[in-house]
Amino acid sequence: MPVTVLLVDDEPLVRAGLRAVLEAQPDITVVGEAADGAAVIPLVRQLRPDVVAMDVRMPLLDGIEATRAVLRTVSDPPKILVVTTFENDEYVYEALRAGADGFLLKRARPAEIVHAVRLVAEGESLLFPASVRQLAAEYGDGDGAGNPVARAAMERAALTEREAEVLRLMAQGLSNAEIAARLIVGTETVKSHVSAVLAKLGARDRTQAVIAAYESGFVAPG
Repeated sequence: MPVTVLLVDDEPLVRAGLRAVLEAQPDITVVGEAADGAAVIPLVRQLRPDVVAMDVRMPLLDGIEATRAVLRTVSDPPKILVVTTFENDEYVYEALRAGADGFLLKRARPAEIVHAVRLVAEGESLLFPASVRQLAAEYGDGDGAGNPVARAAMERAALTEREAEVLRLMAQGLSNAEIAARLIVGTETVKSHVSAVLAKLGARDRTQAVIAAYESGFVAPG
């Protein structure tokens, strides 16, 4: 089955460019478009896309609030890929904290756009881990100590030694297969550890788990 994508951006040229790039791929289908985050929820419910590629800055409802709204009100929500002009943008980090699964620069090359959509849809690796680390260093608790609430949540999670090791490797951007090779275990074993980490942290995917690791000081973003 192809990966289905909903495009949300207030600039028609951006939507047209993304559509042209994505629909050139045999395994990706653009199922709809919207010009503002306010239209996202009804379209998500109607079209059931796998991925929403959404501008972080829009006039009525921005990508941060739209992400929160989708995750709060839609059962089995899609993956959310925030599209942005600037990489080092506090809005992007807030969108990731709100539950977005990754971000993509508007100036990205076609191959990078396609890779980002596929990777976010698969959910088995962290998109642009170095950039996420830089954002956490600048806009999170960059002193490495973590904030008290996040630290307490990490302590309550009571990760096992192996789960903690898997979370650190997730923060480096390693895929399940790469983690399995590093730890000399099977891929299914890694998947089980990743699922346990997400459940214990209350994270919907590995992006939110890694953000929690940075926010708590469990992993230093520097």
